[in-house]
Amino acid sequence: MIVTEDLSKEFEEFIAVDGVNLKVRAGEVLALLGPNGSGKTTTVRMLTSILGPTRGRARVAGYDVVQQPDQVRASVGVLTEHHGLYSRMPAAEYLDFFGQLYGIDQHSRQKRADEMLERFGLEPYKTRAVGKFSRGMQQKLSLARTLIHEPPVLLLDEPTSAMDPESARLVRDAIQVLRSSDRAIILCTHNLAEAEELADKIAIIRYGRIIAQGTPEELRQRLLGPAVYEVRFGFSTNLDQLSLPNNLQISARGENWLRYRSSQPEIDNPMVLQYLLNQSLKVIGLEEVPRSLEQIYLQVMNEPQSIHLEPATDG
Repeated sequence: MIVTEDLSKEFEEFIAVDGVNLKVRAGEVLALLGPNGSGKTTTVRMLTSILGPTRGRARVAGYDVVQQPDQVRASVGVLTEHHGLYSRMPAAEYLDFFGQLYGIDQHSRQKRADEMLERFGLEPYKTRAVGKFSRGMQQKLSLARTLIHEPPVLLLDEPTSAMDPESARLVRDAIQVLRSSDRAIILCTHNLAEAEELADKIAIIRYGRIIAQGTPEELRQRLLGPAVYEVRFGFSTNLDQLSLPNNLQISARGENWLRYRSSQPEIDNPMVLQYLLNQSLKVIGLEEVPRSLEQIYLQVMNEPQSIHLEPATDG
């Protein structure tokens, strides 16, 4: 659905995007992470044929962003940080207006607008001027606008930036609704919690270059090592002399807990549990220690070399 090859953009002597290679399949959400000024928005503008690349190529929904700009624009729904709503226009009229711009006939666009308003919980407010909407409601209306022409590709650029927590929650829930087996989504953000919640794949961009890419689990394995598991005991005990089977090393311990790493937990964890029970130790819990996207992000930002991880097949 979205493929870029060596996609680059220069402005005089400034390189905003440098050799970006991305692939987002139908049914996937890719989070493009990076600090402000890293090249996220410029990448989105090239993918919508607003900016032409200096070098490289991109195809969106099967169309070339340079050779077929009209088809590209008809195939994408774009949500930006600054929604550009017409504050005096009622919500239903606003959606109808954009439906007309996309050439949708009156019956179809009215039906589609009603569906979008209901989907995002805005139907009771369809006659209200959008300038009277809360920030979260305005962004949900913007999401409805991106879908009015049923695009197969969505490009969401900082959709919850500068929002209060309640409004941001409304928008994230709405984005979850947009997931579809026949739609590809790129989410540009520097909100790591948001990316972790919504994305199937992660690409981290810095100074216009992709410095890490892969699924969250692939990045965890590559950057943070094998998963860490914690065993908790029902009472304090001396664990100083305790060893684990299968050559597993205890990485940390306390009065009533210990941690170890395992790259094959389906084999190691049952063995560890049985071993500890055989030692008459009262085990009350064995679980994986969560490792956040923030840990991955901070680690990769300190890596001197880029890390590119992609699934080996298209399956």
